[in-house]
Amino acid sequence: MPAPSTSPAFWSLAFAEIADPDYADVAVGVLPAHATADPAAWARSLFSLRSLPLWLIALVGMRQALAPIVGLPRVPRDRFRVHYVVGDEALLAVDDRHLDVRVGVGVDEEHGIVRVVTAVRMKGWRGRLFMVPVRMVHPHLVNAMISRSRRNLSGVTA
Repeated sequence: MPAPSTSPAFWSLAFAEIADPDYADVAVGVLPAHATADPAAWARSLFSLRSLPLWLIALVGMRQALAPIVGLPRVPRDRFRVHYVVGDEALLAVDDRHLDVRVGVGVDEEHGIVRVVTAVRMKGWRGRLFMVPVRMVHPHLVNAMISRSRRNLSGVTA
């Protein structure tokens, strides 16, 4: 196999916005044949109800139902929306009281991959406490979301 003509490199809009994350994760999936290479379409699919596991939908639903009772604001439905697209990557951004989160969803059509880069900045002890369980499930959750989005965007109906 011949050596690549350029040095390997990795970059994400998520790291452009949070250059020194307290938590970071990268997940990579295979771009299905005939699937769109539009990173915004992939980002919307990843965070759609069709791609989220049922247990996460249930947790978010319980949080939404209990929020007014304990005096918390409800989470907007479009919380994880595409803020902008640069080249082959879409950026989603959420700034919260305890966490800032950036998610870069990139589609490398030439190499046939989809990548999801997450960068998190924690704010105070509540942010660190919230991230304890998230660290355990985040990689599995993102891989499940990629798998479901692959099926949703592949055009295969069976």
